[in-house]
Amino acid sequence: MGYKEIYERSLADPEGFWLEQAEAIDWTRKPSKALFDDNAPLYEWYSDGLVNTCWNAVDRHVEAGRGAQAAIIHDSPVTGIKQKISYAQLRSRVARLAGALRDKGVEKGDRVIIYMPMVPEALEAMLACARIGAVHSVVFGGFAAHELAVRIDDCAPKAIIAASCGIEPGRVVQYKPLLDGAIEQAAHKPDFCVIFQREEEVAHLEPGRDLDWHAFQYGVEPAECLPVEGNHPAYILYTSGTTGQPKGVVRHTAGHLVALNWTMKNIYDVNPGEVFWAASDVGWVVGHSYICYGPLIHGNTTVVFEGKPVGTPDAGTFWRVISEHKVRSFFTAPTAFRAIKRDDPDAKELQKYDISCLRALYLAGERADPDTINWAADKMGVPVYDHWWQTETGWTIAGNPAGIEPMEVKVGSPTVAMPGYDVQILDEGGHEVPAGTLGAIAIRLPLPPGTLPTLWNAEARFRKSYLEHFPGYYETGDAGMKDEDGYLWIMARTDDVINVAGHRLSTGAMEEVLASHPDVAECAVIGASDALKGQAPVGFLCLTKGVNRSHDEIVKECVALVRDQIGPVAAFKLAVVVDRLPKTRSGKILRAIMVRIADGQDYKMPATIDDPAILDEIKSALQGIGLAT
Repeated sequence: MGYKEIYERSLADPEGFWLEQAEAIDWTRKPSKALFDDNAPLYEWYSDGLVNTCWNAVDRHVEAGRGAQAAIIHDSPVTGIKQKISYAQLRSRVARLAGALRDKGVEKGDRVIIYMPMVPEALEAMLACARIGAVHSVVFGGFAAHELAVRIDDCAPKAIIAASCGIEPGRVVQYKPLLDGAIEQAAHKPDFCVIFQREEEVAHLEPGRDLDWHAFQYGVEPAECLPVEGNHPAYILYTSGTTGQPKGVVRHTAGHLVALNWTMKNIYDVNPGEVFWAASDVGWVVGHSYICYGPLIHGNTTVVFEGKPVGTPDAGTFWRVISEHKVRSFFTAPTAFRAIKRDDPDAKELQKYDISCLRALYLAGERADPDTINWAADKMGVPVYDHWWQTETGWTIAGNPAGIEPMEVKVGSPTVAMPGYDVQILDEGGHEVPAGTLGAIAIRLPLPPGTLPTLWNAEARFRKSYLEHFPGYYETGDAGMKDEDGYLWIMARTDDVINVAGHRLSTGAMEEVLASHPDVAECAVIGASDALKGQAPVGFLCLTKGVNRSHDEIVKECVALVRDQIGPVAAFKLAVVVDRLPKTRSGKILRAIMVRIADGQDYKMPATIDDPAILDEIKSALQGIGLAT
């Protein structure tokens, strides 16, 4: 069956389609049906089945005789450590950790916060929680104490599992003082903390509360897998909310297993036993779905990489990892490739490595500009597939179904909707708009398995954030359009569509044009307030390494380029050259904050920001062109 037949069947007969996909998972008790819709518009999948995530991700592969296969490859250029952990080793490590947690009173339904860097122990902690039915909430390692405290109060964990430190190029980030500060600030106090001590920083343990990772596992009875209901929460993952109070996205167990397993072959085109690498972090949704769970459920080898695309030690580190570990399918954020391209525009480092093992590169996490896609495809010689999804959905909304049939790549589009996602483009009134028209992207309910059923302890907020604006739909918060072939084009977050003298314009389209300038390595466009036109676009340009032409000339050329390709209607006149753009740690550009700076408004420092000093650089650059006063 081709993509079209599979997709149409998933919409015409979701019940039959998703029951069929559920056959690939091991159940203790199979569900009586796929979709539970008696509480619509809140939907659940496989609710009355009994299943265990850890069994499906670890034990079943050992039982099937694949215990000697590598489950995890840990590659850490920042410490020089490389190690492989087989499925059999992973099972005994996870069972022992789970047994130790159970001995300390962690039971089914209890929450456990995990605050770890990119080490295999982070995955072991997630799987150990899943083994005994505890609900984990991974918080990005090194997150500020206040942000961690907010999450402790929201999910009320019985235990916190943390590492003594994380390692960034050139510095050690001490986690323990941040953890101590967070517990002090939080109203809720965990019963105990487990600390994984790393050689680079041995932390002080608080007597009576903190336990050593190894010591507390000594001599315990390993835990067996505890089957849980299909609608039992597997985890809570916090994503930034507009109110400053983070939203706890809930993931139900069974739908998560079925959906992720389906994606590994059909989207990422890997077979069990092959190596899959997602260069992300366990603190983000990509780390949950495609470093930990997806590859292991499907029987792949997953790479846990502790390093950066440039600087650990150079712009060739991705090529080394792909070549050394025989990576078949690789997934990262466009921002990583922009960093490599900026540092090594001719990809000289790539010539040192053989990456012929690689089938394709997958990009997601933010808009992939055509320039970056074309550069990667040209230098790597493999298809580059942009795909689009969200923390909330947990897996691809729109992508290229390479494992079913690779479809034509239209650069700038994440291709087509995946099974179960009935994606529509709506106007403000909730009516579908014609092909080629910009509108709000919404998905007809129910969403497929593996997506969020609600927010943690915040059902009213869930309804308000996602369901109320367009009744019968899930509102994605993204703006875009469909073309006549049904390909989707994601142009911007709805907030990034700017209104210039009554014309709705996408900042993404302008960024695309700017990125095509040969001297521009990376860029961003925001809409600043304008007394005459409502909003006026402002461009920020980061230049490629080694460019030493006059900045004024480059700005002039960029302004002419936008005028030429988008037209005078864009009223694009202002651009400024900056060294770097303010980003979250996962690589998303903080455009909303840049707008507030440009408009001279106060803003709250985002918890996820990579380097707060950049905001001052942006402010002075904007003052140079008469804004941010």
